Amino acid sequence: MTQLSAPIAGLSQINWSSAASCALDTIQQEMERLPGGTRRLAVQLRTDLDPQWLWAVLTDYDQLSRFIPNLQISRLLWRRGNVVGLEQEGAQTFMGLRFKARVQLELTEHLEDRRLSFVMSKGDFRRFEGAWQIGVGAGGTTLLYDLTVQGCVGMPIGLIEQRLREDLAANLRAVQQEAQRRAAIV
Repeated sequence: MTQLSAPIAGLSQINWSSAASCALDTIQQEMERLPGGTRRLAVQLRTDLDPQWLWAVLTDYDQLSRFIPNLQISRLLWRRGNVVGLEQEGAQTFMGLRFKARVQLELTEHLEDRRLSFVMSKGDFRRFEGAWQIGVGAGGTTLLYDLTVQGCVGMPIGLIEQRLREDLAANLRAVQQEAQRRAAIV
C-alpha cells in the first residue's frame, strides 16, 4: 500500500481547516491538494461511544450500504485471515447528473490497533486508498477516516472534492448513529 502523506497516528497534530458541529458530536475535516488531481481528505469524529461498537459497525461489511448514505452496494467478496476483499458501489446526483462509482478494495483489519486500512485493487478511480482508525483517549473515542483519491481522466475533481467533503462527514455520522443504535439494543 502506498504511504499516506501524513501518518495516521500524527493526524492529531494537523491544523484542521474546518470544524463542524453536529447534533451527535464534533466533526473536524482536513483536505490536502496533491499533484495530479489527487486529494487527501481526513475527517475525524469525537464521541463517547465504546470503540467496540464502532469496530463492529465498520466490519459489518455486508450491511454498510443499509445505513451509509449514497452507498448502494457493499459486499464481502472473500476473507483470508485479517484481509478481506470488499466490493462497494456508491451513487449520487449532483448538477442534475447521476454519478456512480464502483471499487473493489483489499482491506486489512488491524484489530489490536483498531485500524482498517484499504487500497483499491480495481475500480473507477486511478487511486483510492486510506484507513479507518478508532482512537481512545482522555477526551473520549475518535473515529478517523483518511482517504487519498485520484479520479480518472474526465472526472471533475472540483465537484468530486466538494461532494467528498460533505459525504465523508455524513458517513462518519451514519457510522456513529448505527453504533449508538446497536449499543442501545444491548
